[in-house]
Amino acid sequence: MNKRRLGSSGFEVSALALGGNVFGWTLDEARSFRVLDAYVAAGGNFIDTADVYSRWKPGNRGGESEAIIGKWMKGRGNRARVLIATKIGMEMGPGKKGLSRAYIVRGVEESLARLQTDYIDLYQSHTDDADAPIEETLEAFATLIQQGKVRAVGASNFTGERLAKSLAASRTGRLAAYVSLQPHYNLCERSGYESDLEPVCRANGLGVIPYYPLAAGFLSGKYRSEADLGRSPRGAGLKKYLDERGRRILGALDVVAGRQSSTPASVALAWLMARPGITAPIASATTVEQLDSLVAATRLSLTPADLEALDKASA
Repeated sequence: MNKRRLGSSGFEVSALALGGNVFGWTLDEARSFRVLDAYVAAGGNFIDTADVYSRWKPGNRGGESEAIIGKWMKGRGNRARVLIATKIGMEMGPGKKGLSRAYIVRGVEESLARLQTDYIDLYQSHTDDADAPIEETLEAFATLIQQGKVRAVGASNFTGERLAKSLAASRTGRLAAYVSLQPHYNLCERSGYESDLEPVCRANGLGVIPYYPLAAGFLSGKYRSEADLGRSPRGAGLKKYLDERGRRILGALDVVAGRQSSTPASVALAWLMARPGITAPIASATTVEQLDSLVAATRLSLTPADLEALDKASA
């Protein structure tokens, strides 16, 4: 799997990042290990998770994904060969959320313990915190970098304005600077990133690692009617895409997939990988077979005609 530079971090990351949101949710430990093993065997080295994964599952408390990844790294002895990205900021319980210095200092220790490591490669603000001064957040991250507990920091779910303000603050003081952004971006969700965030990212040389690159599975092509929505727990949230534009996008994916002897999911990922400034989409897999179809995207070379068809259908 080819590698790409992640902003100014110095990291060389796989063109496809493996999402860890399913570990401890729809995947138990044994099946998570199989997917992780297959990803590394395919040449992948970039694994994304968060402290809050998967707190939403009944009986979970949060941290389940980090704990599974930590146990896997410990058992395989491969910590130095993978790049781990995790996040902080989403609510983990009463009084446990945000980007204050006190909470970051506490949260990083808990993540390090679950991951069974003494450093995190990319530590990300999971969502903006209007109650925490930008300078306080970035100063806390700078301290963690100086201590060797974090190698680089990134942002997720920021507006373009707040991201720009954070980057400006980094230039005026001894503060950490975000090297990457994790936005919601795919063929169905284009306007928010392209109009608001892309100009900031490209002007500042940020790496971009989009989440939900397959629109929660819609772009795989398995949801083509309302009757299909009951096929998975995510199906109910995909009704919004079953409109004229959504069907137009699926049609274009089918055509390009046919020309490329590929699948709609692989083509949708390859479109993202070909977009200017994109480093690596983050995709999760629940089986090794599903992972194989995602990895196949890294080997696709979409033609100008392919890209034009997808751009036009999703405009």
